Amino acid sequence: MTADTDFKVAAIQTVSSTNVHDNLEQAAVLIGQAVSQGAKLVLLPEYFCLMGRKDEDKLAIMEEPGGGLIQDFLAVQAQRHGIWLTGGTLPLKSPDSNRIYNSCLVYSPDGQRVARYDKIHLFGFRKGEESYDESVAIRPGENGPQCFEAPCGTVGLSICYDLRFPEYYRALATPTLILVPAAFTYTTGSAHWELLLRARAIENQCYVLAAAQGGKHENGRRTWGHSMLVDPWGDIVDVLPEGPGIVAGSVNEQRLEEVRTALPALRHRTM
Repeated sequence: MTADTDFKVAAIQTVSSTNVHDNLEQAAVLIGQAVSQGAKLVLLPEYFCLMGRKDEDKLAIMEEPGGGLIQDFLAVQAQRHGIWLTGGTLPLKSPDSNRIYNSCLVYSPDGQRVARYDKIHLFGFRKGEESYDESVAIRPGENGPQCFEAPCGTVGLSICYDLRFPEYYRALATPTLILVPAAFTYTTGSAHWELLLRARAIENQCYVLAAAQGGKHENGRRTWGHSMLVDPWGDIVDVLPEGPGIVAGSVNEQRLEEVRTALPALRHRTM
């Protein structure tokens, strides 16, 4: 596939609730807004379909791979708008009766699913009264790093906590663009989110598009937001601090080649 020299992309930021239908309606509106601004690839955040009151709420809406309310929504939106749509994450059935896969699905402009990545790094954090353990309701994926081909080139998939594991991104096939749907907490996001996103862009000399949850949720959780597009030099192209909305920009082939030619770090690797 020949790369599009100036491919417009967008990340959607939400403050998802405990109501799946409300969340999908919000996502549909924001997808439409992104498309109206020229986006050809749209990324939704982690847990865009549900931010439950407790971890186990994901089990109530899990779907069989290949069909269900949320998967059908993504396929229809991709086809209706003629875009590459990456569905943040949604809960897919796993072999464990009490745990789901936290899965990132990609749909092509004809509405066909073209890629799937099940989150392999599960977030755990404890500081004072703040505590999280994704392994309670999520089974780590058995797949490795996943990519797909889009008009801009190779696109690598990752999810939230993966961002802290640089070796994961080195295992991708030298992507043009890395996608990071996320729901970083306010505590960890304020400290590390921007640093990690810019580092992954700089060390892999590629664009990074991150779609985040950003605000105070019904369940009491506060997420950091700051969805952003970062270019291969580590410069922030666009960012949205908080609240529902869109981050947009272009993946520019010339900019990518300028960075990789001026500083050919990827060719200088020895390990």
